[in-house]
Amino acid sequence: MMRPNTELARAPLRRGDRHRRDIVQAVRDLVADGSIAELTVSAISKRAGLSRSNFYFYFDSKYAVLALIFAEGLAELQGLTRDFAPRGEDESPRSFVSRMIADTAAVYASQGSAFSACTLERNSDPELQAVLAHQGDAVINRVVATLRREVADGRARPVSDDLQMLVRILIVTTSSMLAGDFAYLEDDGDQLRAVKVLEDLWLNALWSWGRRHQSP
Repeated sequence: MMRPNTELARAPLRRGDRHRRDIVQAVRDLVADGSIAELTVSAISKRAGLSRSNFYFYFDSKYAVLALIFAEGLAELQGLTRDFAPRGEDESPRSFVSRMIADTAAVYASQGSAFSACTLERNSDPELQAVLAHQGDAVINRVVATLRREVADGRARPVSDDLQMLVRILIVTTSSMLAGDFAYLEDDGDQLRAVKVLEDLWLNALWSWGRRHQSP
């Protein structure tokens, strides 16, 4: 008699899958206590309870593990936003922006320190930047495609004709702030206040909502 699907879902992981999981979790744990620059394959292997040769059987470098963690976060964001779907006919620009930023914040909260560290440390680590560039560009391109449809329909009024660069700047600003870059916060550390200004920035940049439009 076949086991029900729920039982199959609980089946033990194969050894290879378990080792990969342990390596990824080790990286998450180590980055929570330090930085990507301090992360070494030896430390990862030790934390995962594996040898260095075992590590290299599954991953080429620490950057391959970080790329996987970053990809998992982006996949979660893609799911939450329905692949960055356009706003509905009855959805206001403010509701759309608020939803997208809230979904992004939820991903940073659920993915933990390693995902945030990838965002914050990529500019100081050329190798990390190279590994993550393609994934980040894919997100930017999806958002640009969504907004181009709004522009074509006359539903968006971006402040610049260079929509690709405009969206890149907005996304980088958003991701850095939500990742915990305290340069975006004042001494009180009030992220909710910063998010409200971030929403206004998106609205003014893409829909030209000035102070005369308080409730777009």
